[in-house]
Amino acid sequence: MNDTDHLTGENRLPQGRTDELRVELGGRGYPIIVQCDAWDSVVNRVRQSLPDLTHTLVVCDEAVRQRWGNPLVEGFGETGRCDLFTVPSGEPSKSLESLGRLWDWMLASGADRRSVVIAVGGGVVGDLAGFAAATYARGIRLVQLPTTLLSMVDSSVGGKTGINLAGGKNLVGAFWQPSLVVIDTATLRTLDDRGYRGGLAEVIKYGLIEDADFFDWLEANADHLLARRDDVVARAIMTCCRIKAAVVADDERETSGRRAILNYGHTFGHAIEATAGYGVFTHGEAVAIGMAMAARLARSLGRIGDEFVARQDVLLTACGLPTRWPEADPQAMVPVMKKDKKVAHALLRFVLPTRIGHVELVACDSLPEIEAAILACR
Repeated sequence: MNDTDHLTGENRLPQGRTDELRVELGGRGYPIIVQCDAWDSVVNRVRQSLPDLTHTLVVCDEAVRQRWGNPLVEGFGETGRCDLFTVPSGEPSKSLESLGRLWDWMLASGADRRSVVIAVGGGVVGDLAGFAAATYARGIRLVQLPTTLLSMVDSSVGGKTGINLAGGKNLVGAFWQPSLVVIDTATLRTLDDRGYRGGLAEVIKYGLIEDADFFDWLEANADHLLARRDDVVARAIMTCCRIKAAVVADDERETSGRRAILNYGHTFGHAIEATAGYGVFTHGEAVAIGMAMAARLARSLGRIGDEFVARQDVLLTACGLPTRWPEADPQAMVPVMKKDKKVAHALLRFVLPTRIGHVELVACDSLPEIEAAILACR
């Protein structure tokens, strides 16, 4: 895929301007709107997309409630019922206990099949609120308003929702497409540096898996990305969303293997999160280390050479991301990886590169090489 025409020329998204694309899923398709510093317009945008809106259920990360959540509650409350539920920040909130509290609150709020869940926050809130929307009353409408870079380019798009179990990440969930995604780069100003850098891991992933020209552009603009320059960040977000929208349209429910490419680095990354303890690494940091491990496994299998590994490591490092974990333990990680959703016929399957811009789903039963790839990133 080559979709970098919009990465040249003048800034297309000055303050208050928007760009838009659509996830093509027939009658379940939906728009993704990317805008700069226009949060005051979000309520109207949701109402325009859902003109029969009378009851909103705002599910908001408690860290962004005051800045981003409260104005929405006030705005939606002017012309209809609006209820607010806050979620503690962090991966532990993607739990069965949190989901149960959310379901009970929805019931107490009088939610019905015409109600709309509005998810405000990062991937944790989007996944949790999305799963609640998918299951309450057998499914009610959902709007994603991501406030972190990672959720903007990844979890808010594509309809994956879910929670974690003690034994693994995202093991319980549902495919449930939103009715609308609105991304406003203004929300990134309140994101801490570590959280922002974690999102850059997913941005880099898209260049590695699908668009070599985009990867080249990221190498040239790493400093601007790290500095959060609005036009550069908006262009990166749009490119990532275009790539993901196309992949999701091809393979919405991961039946052909096409969508699996989005999980590059995630088999190792999820095992890193689980064995380190949720919260030790951000998801993006774990994915960055996971991509470093995946690249080394691919190299040991003869799929790539040293140049790929070096370019990936350099860009990850330039964006402030780790490529090593000194405490990585293959004996602890491999059993977690065997519970990965890509496992088939008891064989571990990895998304591995053949070149920058192309990856494939590969079965690998060579535990020595898998363990060696983990140890190479200690």
